[in-house]
Amino acid sequence: MATTTVAPEQRRDERMVQAGLMKRLLSRPEFGALAGAIVVWLFFAIAASRGFLSIRGTASYLEVSSHLGILSVAVALLMIGGEFDLSIGSIIGMAGVTIAILGTELGLPLPVAALVALALSLAVGFFNGYMVVRTKLPSFIISLGSLFIVRGATIGFTRMITGRTQVGGLGNLPGYDILSTIFAYDIHIAGANFSVSIVWWFAIIALGTWILLRTQVGNWIFGAGGAAEAARNVGVPVDRLKIGLFMTTAFAAWLVATIQVASVKSADVLRGEQQEFLAIIGAVIGGNLLTGGYGSVMGAALGALIFGMVRQGIVFAGVDADWFQVFMGAMLVIAVLVNNYIRKRAEASRR
Repeated sequence: MATTTVAPEQRRDERMVQAGLMKRLLSRPEFGALAGAIVVWLFFAIAASRGFLSIRGTASYLEVSSHLGILSVAVALLMIGGEFDLSIGSIIGMAGVTIAILGTELGLPLPVAALVALALSLAVGFFNGYMVVRTKLPSFIISLGSLFIVRGATIGFTRMITGRTQVGGLGNLPGYDILSTIFAYDIHIAGANFSVSIVWWFAIIALGTWILLRTQVGNWIFGAGGAAEAARNVGVPVDRLKIGLFMTTAFAAWLVATIQVASVKSADVLRGEQQEFLAIIGAVIGGNLLTGGYGSVMGAALGALIFGMVRQGIVFAGVDADWFQVFMGAMLVIAVLVNNYIRKRAEASRR
């Protein structure tokens, strides 16, 4: 029988191709998050297969992921641009209560009330960005101050107007059907209801990825986060860009608030509490560096997916929900270590 001899040069070429592929994979910010998502999915597929692997189970963790994922995508863009926004959780509460109060107390159609809430949210985002670029103070401090200002004002005005911190009964108000169709419609697939929030999430992932990787603005974002002064020297409008990114996170917070209001037909001043930290955790798990200039939208989406799978997976597995925070904290530390390792490997491969 004839045997085939592989030339040494061919074997070396194959090894070089494999090594080159591995370097490219390691250089991708989302590589660690993808591996983590696969491990988490496999774990719950084994530990809670009956509920987790069902169509309804898939719909449940995708819906949970979509709410955080919308925030994480916007937060990732801002983090790549070198800034943080801790006010998005309070903007969620503010936007939701604004829609509810304008509808119940002033009789505005809910779609109009939602547009007013959008304008107010964007104004907060503009304020955050403007203060950061003008004062040169860390965005952590500016947005932390906004968090308390917006949340305190939301609680104060809501109690002053309604006497409560929750506003319900939105399902019977004018324009609710329109708001529900756009932001809370369920898509029926194989006997399960998939929330339209998942569609919004996927659309924002696609748009964010396109902007970051295919447009000049994406290059500006990387430049502003990696070396702001150098970016300014080559004509990048760093200040306007950062203000726009803060307004983007505010828009994401408004969108999540509107989805929640349309879904549960009520608003709560504390809705959105701690979502700012979960969104940052999702972005960091997805490979976005805290120092800026490096990351991806897809990684942030995978980080949110991990969150959703764990949140619902522990329910299907019958595990005490108190352990969820332990897992997320551990995932954050591990993600930072893995991302740091991958970044160092990527830098070494370019030398």
